[in-house]
Amino acid sequence: MPLDHAILAFVQFQPMSGYDLKKYFDESVAHFWSATQSHIYKSLEHLQEKGWVEAEFVPQEGRPNRYVYSITPAGAEELRRWLVTPLPLEQVREAWLIQIFFAHFQSNDEIVSLLEARMAAMRARLEVYRTEAQAAIDQRAAQIGVERARQLWQITLDYGIAHYETQLAWLEQTLARVRNLPPLTPPKP
Repeated sequence: MPLDHAILAFVQFQPMSGYDLKKYFDESVAHFWSATQSHIYKSLEHLQEKGWVEAEFVPQEGRPNRYVYSITPAGAEELRRWLVTPLPLEQVREAWLIQIFFAHFQSNDEIVSLLEARMAAMRARLEVYRTEAQAAIDQRAAQIGVERARQLWQITLDYGIAHYETQLAWLEQTLARVRNLPPLTPPKP
């Protein structure tokens, strides 16, 4: 499961709490893999059951106590095995394309509006990737001081940026096609 393996990879850098993991997910890999706090804790429980991480109880004054998770040798071996195993292609699931696929009874203007809203959201996401995500990669890379890791992190961010730039270019072309669709015919009763 990719979430389990992403968590193993994070705790291989340094021991982390579930809260720390969520923060790292949001700051470093959210452009291609997101995780909720509840999924992270469920995965940590699973990883403990497998013997791939161990938890240390850390009491804190003035704040809730927490558990800090570290990778075990078995976890490190599992992570290594997974990192070199080719993964199958994933099925594409794009809910917004279902909207477009079944929009034949919507006006061209309504479809254009959907596409333009998607484009605006993509432009906003690209801005986050180019600023906040880039800053997070630069900061984390400076903290660990491993140039190879920085370059690999940059490759994944570059993929996220290219993904949205490509979709934006396709949407620009699609807007012209949608504006010139044949006239709307009402559904038959």
